[in-house]
Amino acid sequence: MNEDRSRLTHLDDSGAAHMVDVGGKPQTQRRAVASGLITMSAEALAAIRAGNAPKGDVLSAARIAGIMAAKRTGELIPLCHPLGLEAVSVEFTYEEAAIRATATASLTGRTGVEMEAMVAVSIALLTIYDMAKAIDKGMVIGEVRLIAKTGGKSGDWKAPPV
Repeated sequence: MNEDRSRLTHLDDSGAAHMVDVGGKPQTQRRAVASGLITMSAEALAAIRAGNAPKGDVLSAARIAGIMAAKRTGELIPLCHPLGLEAVSVEFTYEEAAIRATATASLTGRTGVEMEAMVAVSIALLTIYDMAKAIDKGMVIGEVRLIAKTGGKSGDWKAPPV
């Protein structure tokens, strides 16, 4: 086997992609937090904050979309295990000309929930864009990243400050 390939857990001995067998791993408490930002015009931000965007309550719809997306991560990302999430939350904070989405996903299982938290954030931000694009088509989504994770063989991890 190629020495470089030995570190790539989603490749088999011939280099073909495969889903990692997590059956023998112990179940542990796992939690991941991800965050992302959508910047927008003052007009769009004011409409969302006031609850009078053309499509209705933007943040409520975005929260539900993010939670639903987290539950379907295994269907959306190849080689991701379908997981029985125990909890998913999506929260929003207003920043200067922007809204930050923060998602937390958790379960007791054999594999981590980092992708579920990042998918939740991404879809929540895309939903904000969809619901406010009539006001501002120039919104920008960015800074989607893992903030922290706990549990599993690799242990706890926290993103360095930006």
